[in-house]
Amino acid sequence: MLTAGLAAGSLATAGTAHADGCYTWNRTLSQGASGADVTQLQIRLSGYPGYGAVLAVDGQFGPATTAALKRFQSAYGLAADGVAGANTFSKLYALQDDDCTPVHFDYSELNRCNSTWSGGAVSAATAKANALRTMWKLEALRHALGDQPIRVTSGFRSQSCNSAVGGASNSRHLYGDAADLGVGSHSLCTLAKQARNHGFNGILGPGYPGHDDHTHVDHRGSRFWSAPTCGI
Repeated sequence: MLTAGLAAGSLATAGTAHADGCYTWNRTLSQGASGADVTQLQIRLSGYPGYGAVLAVDGQFGPATTAALKRFQSAYGLAADGVAGANTFSKLYALQDDDCTPVHFDYSELNRCNSTWSGGAVSAATAKANALRTMWKLEALRHALGDQPIRVTSGFRSQSCNSAVGGASNSRHLYGDAADLGVGSHSLCTLAKQARNHGFNGILGPGYPGHDDHTHVDHRGSRFWSAPTCGI
């Protein structure tokens, strides 16, 4: 996975709306394209894979990326043609801050443990990159639920931070790809149910041991959903 610090040239060409502080796409992208610019697009489409699916972030613009892009375009009132051009890029630029995080989430929300992202189960760079993908999934979840705030209560944890809160020894928080969501604009069950559409393989919520006060989401390797109180 490419980290958030990737940059591209700032010259606008066909398919590009304008230079952006985080990342600027310099060509129109459609099925069959490949490269780092496709990877950057996929990171931002991570929350639109469809029910129960996870979008691969592999730099290959295949049918799944096309479908995810169409869902994103529909969600924001764009022509759902599965082609990433000027209008799609303009919307993405509007949705991201200069550090590549989506406008409604930031790294500090996903890491209240330390400032270095170190000490977990993966390298600091990987943990931070995983958190970025999580934030884009949360942005999609937030938009689907009417753009009301979502409260993140826990994100990345080092081994010591995880032990201090009594986390499981194999917790996904150690990988930076997990977030615990608290009650706020939406009930925990609403969050758990909607999360099934936004690329989270792991969903744990009310009725699962230790999760009656939050909904946990992550992108572990295989699906495990359990929130019995919510019918999941």
